[in-house]
Amino acid sequence: MTNSNQTMKAVSYSSYGGPEVLEVHDVPVPEPTGNQVRLHIRAAGVNPIDWKLRSGSMAEVMSVQFPKIPGSEVAGVVDAVGPDATGVLVGDDVFGWSDTGGYAEYALASIVVPKPKGLSWTAAATIPVAGEAADRGLRLLRLKSGETLLLNGASGAVGTIAAQLAVDAGVTVIGTASEKHHDALRELGATPTTYGEGLADRVRELAPNGVDAVLDLGFGGLDAAMDLRGGTDRIVTLSDGAAFGLGITFSSGNAGDRSAETLRRLSALAVAGKLTLPPVRTFPLTDAADAQRIGEKGGSRGKLLLHP
Repeated sequence: MTNSNQTMKAVSYSSYGGPEVLEVHDVPVPEPTGNQVRLHIRAAGVNPIDWKLRSGSMAEVMSVQFPKIPGSEVAGVVDAVGPDATGVLVGDDVFGWSDTGGYAEYALASIVVPKPKGLSWTAAATIPVAGEAADRGLRLLRLKSGETLLLNGASGAVGTIAAQLAVDAGVTVIGTASEKHHDALRELGATPTTYGEGLADRVRELAPNGVDAVLDLGFGGLDAAMDLRGGTDRIVTLSDGAAFGLGITFSSGNAGDRSAETLRRLSALAVAGKLTLPPVRTFPLTDAADAQRIGEKGGSRGKLLLHP
């Protein structure tokens, strides 16, 4: 166990800008309060929200207190517990959401669950953000068995999980992705097609009876979604700000959506071989700027992770 006089390495930024504003510093190890636990981090996720906040593009809707340690999902070993924490002991392997930022050697967390023995650290760290988003998007669409879903941006981390959850619920999934990812989508049980111009026509060929709902995880696909649905009903986007001008539901999620039950359910499915988690690419903590740079560029499947 650490003590309050010790320091840790953490990546933070003190002004908005490009990946170059991310710097490695020695900072005090945080102390848990209330129901928090402290994790010695083994893996931490790198997600789009991290670089959107860092760039300042979300400054009007989500303020950042500098210096900011990015990162919201972590997996690690509990090494201290707050006075009100229950059901978690020092030495437990857990994963969940970070309260203090995951780009660090240690982080505080209020919502964590045990990491199953059959789940690697890297696999566990892929679940919280993408799993919650996939679960939330599908729940908002109220899908029923026998319906058809258009999943725009199906090959990313959220899409990988959403496609499988929908298929498992008896939903026919048509997923958009670049051609190099089509085989991967087929393995998940989805029917792939390419995104971009002519999307609505391609989907009609694949689903002549129409699509019942659209979950959008990309950009530029909302016009096609409205064309296919004949309006804005049962279209949800988790990513495209154009929704606000079109009257389409935009869901960004919040801390209230973070559910320990979701983490337990998805990790159990993964261990049972019933849920294929996104592929991962890992970076040392000190290369966090490179990880964000690659993430912003886009075009790759799966998750980016940091290893302290």
